[in-house]
Amino acid sequence: MPRRRRQRNQRLQAQREVQGLMGAQAPPAQEEGPGTSQDPADPRSLLRDALEEKMSDLVHFLLLKYRIKEPITKAEMLNVVIKDYKDHFPEIFREASECMQLVFGVDVKKVDPAGHSYVLVTALGLTYDEMLNHVQSMPKVGLLIIILGVIFLEGNCALEEVIWEALGVMGVHAGREHFIYGEPRKLITHNWVQEGYLEYRQVPDSNPERYEFLWGPRAHTETTKMKVLEYVAKVNRSDPRSFRLLYEEALRDEEEG
Repeated sequence: MPRRRRQRNQRLQAQREVQGLMGAQAPPAQEEGPGTSQDPADPRSLLRDALEEKMSDLVHFLLLKYRIKEPITKAEMLNVVIKDYKDHFPEIFREASECMQLVFGVDVKKVDPAGHSYVLVTALGLTYDEMLNHVQSMPKVGLLIIILGVIFLEGNCALEEVIWEALGVMGVHAGREHFIYGEPRKLITHNWVQEGYLEYRQVPDSNPERYEFLWGPRAHTETTKMKVLEYVAKVNRSDPRSFRLLYEEALRDEEEG
């Protein structure tokens, strides 16, 4: 499989896995019939493949801009990436922006009233930036946000096995290299603990020893339960108020803060 197509498929798969983790329902597969040809030469199939490839190319371009800390303009995206598919730019840009946020934890934000210039920033107000030390690595903030979300969904404290079970849905396993997040155990149990985003502690009186995760002080300082809940709701394609008890808790925190 060509490298570009493999990268495109990996990014699409990662996005589906993130959505699957938070309970998103994929659209039902359409049954084959007289009007639903699966012929690879079918014009609709060819267009869909071309748009997915453009979306993947745009994600790659946005990641490059994020790494070198440069803003990006609509004109750049059209001229460098989109080219002959300018009529489909809104759809391609929307899907690429969603992939950036859900998979990599990076927001694409407008910086001018006309909306033709954008900056790339870490999502939810988090300031963690592994690019400072590892310019060629993939942004991993998306994984951190997912863990913060699982902790909140679990009542602000999640057993380590619950975290790994949840991440397993995304193909993220301790001791196994992930194509975006790398080997996650040290990142989760050491790096982000040292950075203050997570607290990792032994469950009191547990025998054999068990461990649990909580939000660390830096997570409490930089983001809020409401922002994390809104992220979870977006992944789940629902309204944050549909998580009634969690929404009320997040709202209380907003009012008290």
